Amino acid sequence: MKINDYIQLVDKKLDEFMPIQYPEDIFKAMKYTVTLPGKRLRPVMCLEACRVLGGNIEDAVPTACAIEMLHAQTLIHDDLPCMDNDDFRRGKPTNHKVFGEANAVLAGDALLSFAPQVIVKNSKKLGSDKLIKILEEYFQAAGAYGVIAGQVVDIESEASKPQNPAETLDYIHTHKTADLFKLSLRTGAIIADATAEQIDAITEFAQTLGVAFQIADDILDEISTFEEMGKTLGKDKNAGKLTYTSLYGLEESKCKLACLLEECYGIMKKFNTESEVFDEIISGIKKRVGI
Repeated sequence: MKINDYIQLVDKKLDEFMPIQYPEDIFKAMKYTVTLPGKRLRPVMCLEACRVLGGNIEDAVPTACAIEMLHAQTLIHDDLPCMDNDDFRRGKPTNHKVFGEANAVLAGDALLSFAPQVIVKNSKKLGSDKLIKILEEYFQAAGAYGVIAGQVVDIESEASKPQNPAETLDYIHTHKTADLFKLSLRTGAIIADATAEQIDAITEFAQTLGVAFQIADDILDEISTFEEMGKTLGKDKNAGKLTYTSLYGLEESKCKLACLLEECYGIMKKFNTESEVFDEIISGIKKRVGI
């Protein structure tokens, strides 16, 4: 399958998994951010990991959609006035601008628990052992050891200069971004009954690609436009946030990004994986940044 095929499948299933029910306000707020037009990168990676490792992508669809819901939850909370205070996401008003701050907080909270419910209700054929493994991955990535940890350290680094900024930045990039990449690829691999060696390799790939993706985002925050990114740019720099470009400069950041993307190709060869989808994701990052 091509990336657009995966995106169409995910969009269709997200709509099915999220009917508007009573109380309508919360379900509308949840669905608003989840279904904003986007690359669907994380669910696409979950489905492709399952496919390349010999699994049935239909078995991975509920998990892939749940990961997109979790990603949307992080965006809703990240955009709040008490966090990054952003007015736009993917070219549209952010959740709290449309539904109010209270409903946005509740929509994020609701998605955090709604997503694993989608997995459990729609993946019973996987069996209890595999479901437990998938849910363990989900809660590890979603909680205080995952994206929340990254967000907390990100906020702390803005308030005061860390003693070791390079280590702190690696921690932020790993947990704010790479952890959801790892969740996507590892759960796809688990559903496909991948070996321990394959899971180790795809975890390394996810970590490397996730950090590269965040470096690219830091670069684009300086060189891109609102029309291209769909969000307010330059806020991190103006707020004095710790980013790759603020620490290393633009050109060194581009060099590091190019090296990491080459590492991704090497890791794919290591576990003998050929994937047009992963190739397209990597080349898409290169193209957007201009390297």
